[in-house]
Amino acid sequence: MNSGLKYCPSCGTECLKWEEEKKWSCGCGFVLYHNVASAIAVVIRHGNELFFTRRNREPQVGKLDLPGGFVDPHESAEDTCCRELYEELGLLIDVGRLKYLSSLPNIYKYKEISYNTLDLFYEYEVDEKFDVELELSEISETFWIDRTKIDLEELAFESQRKFLWNYLR
Repeated sequence: MNSGLKYCPSCGTECLKWEEEKKWSCGCGFVLYHNVASAIAVVIRHGNELFFTRRNREPQVGKLDLPGGFVDPHESAEDTCCRELYEELGLLIDVGRLKYLSSLPNIYKYKEISYNTLDLFYEYEVDEKFDVELELSEISETFWIDRTKIDLEELAFESQRKFLWNYLR
């Protein structure tokens, strides 16, 4: 990985070295770990249909996505599901109906930096379909797709393609 980080924040010299796929270090003793970030994705299901969004920003603008996002500090994965579904879709959910399904590693490339993530997948079944008022900064459109008509190659992230391939079988 080459993120462009060169200067040590401790001693100020141009000496940072990328090591072991997870950290930068400097001869002065400074170490900066590039830890895995946690993210969630929620499969919202109504019968045989799943709810998708279309990304309106990089990375992977224009590709299909499951609702979700990064876990904030001091937040549980379930709290993240609630927050992200509300922020992106205006959807208030009953956390008791949220079902954890699986996790997969992923690489989230943003502004020339590759972030290693652990994507946690949840399912939320709704009694009826809903319409949303879009937060256009992140999502350009939303729609329901029958599970037999989902094109996995249209998904933005490899972890979601792998997850849905197993989920849909």
